[in-house]
Parts: sequence; structure tokens; C-alpha cells
Amino acid sequence: MKPTTKLLLSALAFAASAALAAAAPAAENWENHCAKCHGADGKGQTKVGKKLQAKDYTDAKVQADMKDADMIKATVEGVFDKAGKERMKAYKDELSADEVKALVAYIRKFKA
Repeated sequence: MKPTTKLLLSALAFAASAALAAAAPAAENWENHCAKCHGADGKGQTKVGKKLQAKDYTDAKVQADMKDADMIKATVEGVFDKAGKERMKAYKDELSADEVKALVAYIRKFKA
């Protein structure tokens, strides 16, 4: 293998490992981005959550009605009411695709 190829592969491996190391665990992302509205317990009973009528993620019916793809879309693109007013900010610039998927799995664990 040529030295330049080895160098390139080493650089790519380093970049990939750095990106994986930078990804925050789902619980940390929940606390940093979601708990203010949805609550640490996922019930949505915070002051802001009540105002925005956040869903209770511990409710089995709520969980059954939510599709993973819709949860991913809401997290990445944000949520807006019918008038176009933002109800939840988009996290596409703050969370990687893997972090968003991990958050969806984390939310699924709230189901009673």
C-alpha cells in the first residue's frame, strides 16, 4: 500500500472515531434539548410542556400512535402549528442522524 493511501486511510479512521466520540448519549441529549418541555420523566408536565400541550410519552396509546419516522422528522425539522408558529425547534444543526435515532429509542423507553 502506498504511503499516501495509508495516510489517507489513517486520517479517515481518525475522523470517524472523533465523530463517534463527539456524539452525546441519548440521555444527555434528552436532558440538554428535550427535558425543559417534555420533562425528565417524559410526561410533558413542565411549565413549558403544559403550555405547549406536550405529549405524555409514558402513555402507551401516545407511544402506539407515534411512528419513528414522524418522531425523527419532528426532531430534525421542528414542529409548527397550523399558523406556522414554531412549537418545537429543529435540531438538524445540533444532533447527528444517529443521535436523533438514539433519542427516539430513548423516548420509547418512557412507555409504561
